[in-house]
Amino acid sequence: MKFARALVALLCLPAASYAAELRDITVEKVDGRYVLNSEVWFGVGIDALFAVFLDYDLSTQFSSAIVEARDIEPDAQGRPRFYIRNRGCVLFFCFSAERNGYVLHEPNVVIEAFADPETSDFHLSEESWRFREDGDGTIVDYHLEMKPKMWIPPVIGTYVIKRRLREGGGYAIQRIEAIARAMEQRR
Repeated sequence: MKFARALVALLCLPAASYAAELRDITVEKVDGRYVLNSEVWFGVGIDALFAVFLDYDLSTQFSSAIVEARDIEPDAQGRPRFYIRNRGCVLFFCFSAERNGYVLHEPNVVIEAFADPETSDFHLSEESWRFREDGDGTIVDYHLEMKPKMWIPPVIGTYVIKRRLREGGGYAIQRIEAIARAMEQRR
C-alpha cells in the first residue's frame, strides 16, 4: 500500500520535476527492417531502473501503446518469457501486434528480449537496453530491430515513426522514472 501511495504522489507532481531526458533517437529502415536506437538519461539509480525495465507487468503503466503485457513462465531452458500486445495509430493507419518471447539479462548491465516469430506478429523483433551509471543518474541505451509481418504503408515511413516515438517517448520516460523513484523510496 505504501508503494501505491508513493507512486500516486510521484505521478501527480509536475513533469518538470523529473530529470529524465531523451538525448538521442534514430530510426532507419534497412532491408525491410526498422532499426531504432535511443539514449535516455534518468535521474534515478541503476538498481531501481533495471528492475522497472525487467518487469514486463509494469509496461502498461508507462507506455500508452502497450495495452497488455505480462511476464510468463520460463521456457524449457529456464529463460524468463514475456507477452506484449501493442495498439497504436499513426495518421489513419491503426494496428495491433503481439509479441511473445524470452529475455536474457545481466543484472544492472543489459536486458535483451527476443520475440518468437512463430507466436508473434513479427518476423524479427530483437531489443536491448544497456545500463550505465552517469553522475547522479543512469543512462539507458536502447536498440530495437524489427520486421513486422503486417504491411506498413510507405507514407508512414521512418519520419512519422520517429516523430511518434519522440512524442510518446517523452511521456514514457517520465513515467518510467516515476516508477523507479517509487521503488527507490520503498527500499
